[in-house]
Amino acid sequence: MQIGPYRIDPPVVLAPMAGVTDKPFRLLCKRLGAGLAVSEMTTADPKLWHTRKSLHRMDHAGEPEPVSVQIAGYDPGMLAEAARFNVANGAQMIDINMGCPAKKVCNVWSGSALLQDEPLVARICKAVADAVEVPVTLKIRTGWDREHRNALSIARIAEDSGIAALSVHGRTRADKYEGEAEYDTIAAVKAAVHIPVLANGDVTSPERARHVLDVTGADAVMIGRGAQGRPWIFREVAHYLATGEKLPEPAPAEIAAILLGHLEHLYAFYGEHAGVRIARKHLGWYAKDRPENAAFRHVVNRAETANEQLRLTADYFAGLGELQRAAA
Repeated sequence: MQIGPYRIDPPVVLAPMAGVTDKPFRLLCKRLGAGLAVSEMTTADPKLWHTRKSLHRMDHAGEPEPVSVQIAGYDPGMLAEAARFNVANGAQMIDINMGCPAKKVCNVWSGSALLQDEPLVARICKAVADAVEVPVTLKIRTGWDREHRNALSIARIAEDSGIAALSVHGRTRADKYEGEAEYDTIAAVKAAVHIPVLANGDVTSPERARHVLDVTGADAVMIGRGAQGRPWIFREVAHYLATGEKLPEPAPAEIAAILLGHLEHLYAFYGEHAGVRIARKHLGWYAKDRPENAAFRHVVNRAETANEQLRLTADYFAGLGELQRAAA
């Protein structure tokens, strides 16, 4: 898949997720096979650009290209200025957020709330695309609710306004993350425009990724929740798309090495106190499908220091490896 001057290969992309796709997680997913990793959303409000949270979100030093930064807001001029600011700080692609279903985002007429105002969508897309020399992409849902599915008209507006690629989460804002993703709507969007289309929603396995590409005709799959606790899903999907063969599940020792490296990066990036707290949700995701996961979460959530969190995590996976060897 080509977006502007950048070839996205493999066509397997980490979706932007607030509070999840920070720099440590993006770097991990890129190392494990993601062809592109989009940042968590950054605010378009210049008054908030120099807060601790925004400075972390705008840190792209050492990140492999292309660096894609998502911006969120409702004012075309403010979003255009935010795009220029982020490009000056290392962004090589700008992604506009019109997909977030969170109430606090929609209540300030941002995220998926914007899908209700097609003229405003057009003004935002054109303002941002005209503001910067880098490719501008757009992430949407299929509509505000099931009675107002307008992804097709939004897609045409986006293409006409200079948007370089379009990511479609196959649900309405009202659906949030419930029910089955609407792959038929994504297929209709792909048939209606000439720009690359990325299919998002329920891509949780290599087989599902292949199915989604086949039924939608999309140029790439975008993986969000499917990568939480399983960042190696990117190499699994890429290998399956290329060969039709499944990679073996990573052994506990490899998972431990991936996770411990992730924890170390979180501590270095945020500092020990914040890093330990932020790590807890990742530890929960890693453990969610594993034996004795509730006990593991309970133990690691008690850890107050980096050393204790690392030790408990290493001990857990060492024990898991011993159990597997004993069973073999």
